[in-house]
Amino acid sequence: MAGRFYPADPARLAADVDALLSAAAASTCDRLPALVVPHAGYRYSGQVAAMAYALARTWSPARAVLLGPAHFVPLTGSAVPRAAEWSTPLGPVPVDAAAWERATSVPGVRAADEPHAGEHSMEVQVPFLQRSLDPRLPVLPVVTAAAPDDVADLLDAVVGPDTLVIASTDLSHHLPDAEARRRDGRTLDAVLALDPGGIGPGSACGAAALRGLLTWAGRTGRAPTLLCYRTSADATGDRSRVVGYASLALA
Repeated sequence: MAGRFYPADPARLAADVDALLSAAAASTCDRLPALVVPHAGYRYSGQVAAMAYALARTWSPARAVLLGPAHFVPLTGSAVPRAAEWSTPLGPVPVDAAAWERATSVPGVRAADEPHAGEHSMEVQVPFLQRSLDPRLPVLPVVTAAAPDDVADLLDAVVGPDTLVIASTDLSHHLPDAEARRRDGRTLDAVLALDPGGIGPGSACGAAALRGLLTWAGRTGRAPTLLCYRTSADATGDRSRVVGYASLALA
């Protein structure tokens, strides 16, 4: 997605991400938070995502587990990549081998590169991790269409106290701005109530990741906080067909 969702030039990419992080409101958290972040092009949702990464940068996690949808490949269950590393213009990051082994031992999780190959939902998170945390921070990317309890079981298997969990999702798609904000408001109310069942059809493209994260958060005693909400109209001025974006922390 370099050159499409984010700059392909390393210097410009670093400068753009650094600027987004610098502009994000400073905040702290007394526990390493799990994050919900959007995954559109940085022009549209970068400011929203930066709010979450600015919070995470106060910590030094050992790895990041990325959960997101497979937009283009039919999927059941969850899939981790076979590839040993991912690359952005800022350099390669390793796929965490120990977390990969634990993940592939969970029922319903398989190793497959195909669902990841053209998928942007997690790729666009990596430059933010490289600039806010560690350029070589190990990652475990997981595309998922699994049931909430199954995603939570996977997180139980791979997450330790030094693991950053990120669910990548946009909210409503291609609605008039006012209608999108109403629908997204209902979705965010469900997220803040830790109610996976309240995330209805068409409410979030990463619904499986989001529902699973909420289920796991309920198991582990994490409370959600809304950091930022916008629609694409805030970036473009076009309110006729928008996409909703939110960032949240669960700690």
